Amino acid sequence: MTVLVTGAAGFIGYHVAEALLGQGEPVVGLDIVNSYYDVRLKEARLERLRRHKGFTFIKADLAEHEKLATTLAPFGPIRRVVHLAAQAGVRYSLEHPFEYIGANIIGHLAILEYCRHAEGFEHLVYASSSSVYGGNDKLPFSVDDRVDRPVSLYAATKRADELMSHSYAHLYGIPQTGLRFFTVYGPWGRPDMAMFLFAKAIFAGEPIRVFNRGDMSRDFTFIEDIVAGILAALRTPPASKPPHRVYNLGNNNSEPLLKLIAVMEKAIGKKAKQILEPMQMGDVQATYADIDAARRDLGFEPRTPIEVGVPKFVAWYREYHGV
Repeated sequence: MTVLVTGAAGFIGYHVAEALLGQGEPVVGLDIVNSYYDVRLKEARLERLRRHKGFTFIKADLAEHEKLATTLAPFGPIRRVVHLAAQAGVRYSLEHPFEYIGANIIGHLAILEYCRHAEGFEHLVYASSSSVYGGNDKLPFSVDDRVDRPVSLYAATKRADELMSHSYAHLYGIPQTGLRFFTVYGPWGRPDMAMFLFAKAIFAGEPIRVFNRGDMSRDFTFIEDIVAGILAALRTPPASKPPHRVYNLGNNNSEPLLKLIAVMEKAIGKKAKQILEPMQMGDVQATYADIDAARRDLGFEPRTPIEVGVPKFVAWYREYHGV
């Protein structure tokens, strides 16, 4: 049965769509293909997806919500949706706030309304973020922790998505699972993220910017582990009332930023030149996922430490950029 994957030209969306197609699931991929980062990378991902006979791509803007049902009508009743389309990036939200409202709030509502009216609808899995934990200083972050103190607009929009989903589950009984992703990286990753920026600079012999003077740590999660968690969630609609749940998907391990840099230096075979800078607005010092609930309910078990995942990313970067 056809699965709708929004954000299919994006990093996680591409990998999810490819995994579903590999399992014989027809996929309708939807994406606006905006210029937030290099469109050529998005088009390269889509070109790989188009090699699968079960893939159909639609270029559309979810913020144009009134067109969504008509756009998807030719594909029959779509009963499962993986909603990954969003305007990403904490720092970008400081300068472009209205783009986050259109993509993350109106876009999420558009998907909720589509699912509400879809005949026989079964399950919506959607992307949230570890950013919702905001200024929390208790580690690891648990899904039972407070999430009412966002430190960026991006985080506020992702928490708003969770609240809207809960209300639609309560009002209309739409089964939904929200997934709070923790610093996802890997092949075909986003150029605005630290992993990509570090690799680009180190290969070019240029300095990398190290915020909070290196006193930071992140729960770096490899893309294959994230995809496994998403597919496990999609197979397991919530049985609760209302039928809505939220899980952390992370590596369950908070790695120091300086350790990550050292692992990347080893994989590249070159030392990084570092510029130590203060903490940026909207950023947090540490993230760390408590994944007990995802383990219990979804069988989620991350298997890729950075010592394995970073060299895989570097190998892809070398091949893709010819360096």
